[in-house]
Amino acid sequence: MKKAVLFLEDGTCFHGTSLNTHGESAGEVVFNTALSGYQEVLTDPSYAGQVVVMTYPLIGNYGINDEDMESDKVHVKGFVVKEFCRYHSNFRAKESLIDYLDRNKIIGIEGVDTRALTRHLRLSGAMKGIISTDDFDPKSLKAKLAQVPSMDGADWVKEVAPAKPYVWKADGAKKYKVVVVDCGIKRNILREMAKRGIECHVVPPTTSAADILSMGADGLFLSSGPGDPSAVTYVIATVRELIGKLPIFGICLGNQMIGLALGGKTYKLKFGHHGINHPVKDLETGRISITSQNHGFCVDMNSLNTNDVEAIHINLNDKSVEGLRHKKYPLFSIQYHPEASPGPNDAKYVFGKFIEMMEKGKK
Repeated sequence: MKKAVLFLEDGTCFHGTSLNTHGESAGEVVFNTALSGYQEVLTDPSYAGQVVVMTYPLIGNYGINDEDMESDKVHVKGFVVKEFCRYHSNFRAKESLIDYLDRNKIIGIEGVDTRALTRHLRLSGAMKGIISTDDFDPKSLKAKLAQVPSMDGADWVKEVAPAKPYVWKADGAKKYKVVVVDCGIKRNILREMAKRGIECHVVPPTTSAADILSMGADGLFLSSGPGDPSAVTYVIATVRELIGKLPIFGICLGNQMIGLALGGKTYKLKFGHHGINHPVKDLETGRISITSQNHGFCVDMNSLNTNDVEAIHINLNDKSVEGLRHKKYPLFSIQYHPEASPGPNDAKYVFGKFIEMMEKGKK
């Protein structure tokens, strides 16, 4: 192991040691409060451009398996923990977390006081940071960080989007055909829709509204993804053109893009929502779900025309909007990840709501 430093843009330093991958890596530093699920965090495209801090002190105890990958590669810019587990144990494990990070050339730093780091980010807000095993000079690191683009205004969707369309088939008989705009989708979303007889025709985010309509689908799904939603103008324009022409369901970044397509605005949260313990209330039923979340931006409900759009879900921690619905057209969206199972099944009912909307559309 080699000495390493995490240097934040406000000048704060956290020292530790690295794994076998050495060098430098920079991005927006955010913290995740989950006790497990580090494999899903690492492979979630929504973390593109970010250095992730795990608040739970011991990470890696159940290793890495083939089944829980959310995409085909690691997307985080760096991984910060208190301690990496050297002795993993799980019947599905194929390798250790340490070997996995090294194999994917991800700089991991341990020995950091992650509680102090998390508290600092909560008080000061998410900020840019750089992990280095070679440079420990604050002036030099600060100059390097100045060259790293801010997450505000950054289009990270183009970095994670698929190059060409593909089909994710339904489990068993196909009941519905849905066009999925992939802005950085997690595989478990596709698995959950497949379980419900939905055949997903996944398309790149640059696909035009005309091409989507020509596919003759029963509905349109807008996926999660990384970066600033206001920067993904091409998807927002497509959604705006399709409102009222297809049943539309969006999650996370999809929710934010729908808010923007409806004429609203988004704003950046101080330190974002990243974890698996966020309570969300369904305002229609009063039902409360424990949800998985990973986003740094949020829809400003005050910017929307409430004659046409209403909030249907709310975050009980900070009262931010967690879901929208159009009062006239078949369109709704949520801010959290209903497929991620922290509850474990609290929020999966929203897939049924999407199917109900498509059934009405058929009639």
